[in-house]
Amino acid sequence: MRKALSVPAQGVTLTQNALPAKNVVPVQVTGAFALMDSLRRHGVKHIFGYPGGAILPIYDELYRSEAAGYVKHILVRHEQGAAHAADGYARATGKVGVCFGTSGPGATNLVTGIATAQMDSIPMVVVTGQVNRVAIGTDAFQETDIYGITLPIVKHSYVVRDPADMARIVAEAFHIASTGRPGPVLIDVPKDVGLAQFDYVPVEPGSVKLPGYRPTVKGNPRQVIQALKLIRQAKQPLLYIGGGAIASGAHAEIKELAERYNLPVTTTLMGIGAFDEHHPLSLGMLGMHGTAYANFAVTECDLLIAVGARFDDRVTGKLDEFASRAKVIHIDIDPAEVGKNRTPEVPIVGDVRHVLKDLLHRDGEPKSIDPTQTHEWLQRIDRWKQDYPLVVPTYPDCLSPQEVIVEISRQAPHAYYTTDVGQHQMWAAQFLKNGPRRWISSAGLGTMGYGMPAAMGAKVAVPDEPVICISGDASFQMNCQELGTLAQYGINVKTVIINNGWQGMVRQWQQAFYGERYSCSEMQPSMPDFVLLAQAFGVKGMVVRSRDELKDAIAEMLAHDGPVLLDAQVKRDENCYPMVAPGKNNAQMVGLPKPLEVERSADPVACTTCGAENAPNNRFCPECGTKL
Repeated sequence: MRKALSVPAQGVTLTQNALPAKNVVPVQVTGAFALMDSLRRHGVKHIFGYPGGAILPIYDELYRSEAAGYVKHILVRHEQGAAHAADGYARATGKVGVCFGTSGPGATNLVTGIATAQMDSIPMVVVTGQVNRVAIGTDAFQETDIYGITLPIVKHSYVVRDPADMARIVAEAFHIASTGRPGPVLIDVPKDVGLAQFDYVPVEPGSVKLPGYRPTVKGNPRQVIQALKLIRQAKQPLLYIGGGAIASGAHAEIKELAERYNLPVTTTLMGIGAFDEHHPLSLGMLGMHGTAYANFAVTECDLLIAVGARFDDRVTGKLDEFASRAKVIHIDIDPAEVGKNRTPEVPIVGDVRHVLKDLLHRDGEPKSIDPTQTHEWLQRIDRWKQDYPLVVPTYPDCLSPQEVIVEISRQAPHAYYTTDVGQHQMWAAQFLKNGPRRWISSAGLGTMGYGMPAAMGAKVAVPDEPVICISGDASFQMNCQELGTLAQYGINVKTVIINNGWQGMVRQWQQAFYGERYSCSEMQPSMPDFVLLAQAFGVKGMVVRSRDELKDAIAEMLAHDGPVLLDAQVKRDENCYPMVAPGKNNAQMVGLPKPLEVERSADPVACTTCGAENAPNNRFCPECGTKL
């Protein structure tokens, strides 16, 4: 057993314990060969990257691997595009995405994509070139400490000090990236390590055993039973589903649980697709730009079942008033998330799919469930749905952003969708309704420029499926150079720009909270000409300005055999509603057709401040606002 010579792990003890492949005679190879062979053994078919001096030994070996048909490399135009493409590839498939970048600026250009993956728990392996081992720490040409730079934004990282460690490190990296709470893992490879020859013994994928890293998969049986009791007792329960449900593939278990107990279901931005939004129990997304009825439900529920969600601030609004009358069951594979923002009555650490399967299995008497237990609650939610629907406005002289997105969804209901970040992202989240892994969006970091390269990665992963990027005119320009990648490889991504000539969400906030002082948020509406820009890269460019053109333009876009950029010029000052203002609770939304009609409690409650009787069910006195 070889001693680990890589840089120590962060926060965990990773003593070496990988099993070499059986019946393999050691042969002399380079570190670069060991890397490429290990990636092949782990099933890597596509790599997104950009070469440079320090990583050239690896690219030289990549040349041979491509020639042998083992792997396909996609040459991006900027390393950030490589990271986002690997991220989109991983989200679309659940497999580990892989990207390459050289040392110095190549590595630092990957940082935003690495942080995006870390915030959203996406499995990635990022390989960077580094200067020769003897030059590390000397400020050599194109040297940066990418290991140190990325410490806060990776799940784990390595600097390969000995080429003999390469196979083990790759095996560990894939294991760490894809198990437990997924995340990105960095492998930094000095140039001379890639060139050095040694006796190579492959390491079998999945053979690593890391005593300091043992994610809890199965939930505690006592806590599962306690959760089951609370679910059976609840009159106004709510399932709150996050990205962990997507990562674990728990959509079938969520559906069974919801239908068995008649539980309404709301999702986070990351959880979209985990539950069919056409289902009558679906409330859509909750939070800052969630549906009114989802936000009302989370305010009024008496039991909140959080599944793979982390109580993010964009979901909770004012945290101490989030689900303030509810008991909480929190199921998550990451123990650091359970109780971090909200202390649950029943904490369950484990893989959410395994926990839900266990919960459903332990319910030995499903026939004894009272199907009417949540009937009044569901009726109340249905009234909210009727009174506070999402609105698709129409204007006589221009397109609304919402009607563009609705028409795209109508013509391509089962496509894979990626988005950039801003108003268009929230409208897409509100109106697109597709299945698991078909919603791909930067949630935690909110990365503008994410959409098109992520769509590129998704399309490479699922070449026979339609892939559509919904972008904004400001977001799109942050990585518009990737049109060149789409054109070079014929990657059939359709990109729709919701073009309002603004950084739309910034403008909305400046209008609402900064006295309409529009500081540096207006984009030049006619610059660039997106049709000409697309054509310059060899991509079909289109523009639509009116409702009469919309249907046919989208049909033409979808029918075209190749990448398309569609510039949808929409109403310039449309705002995204509903909206929970900063510092407010989820029931205090702006942009609703009317205030919430509060239902009174069956039993009068006296306010301790003003003495008013018959306080509302939301636990706040209507006379003085005191929390009851």
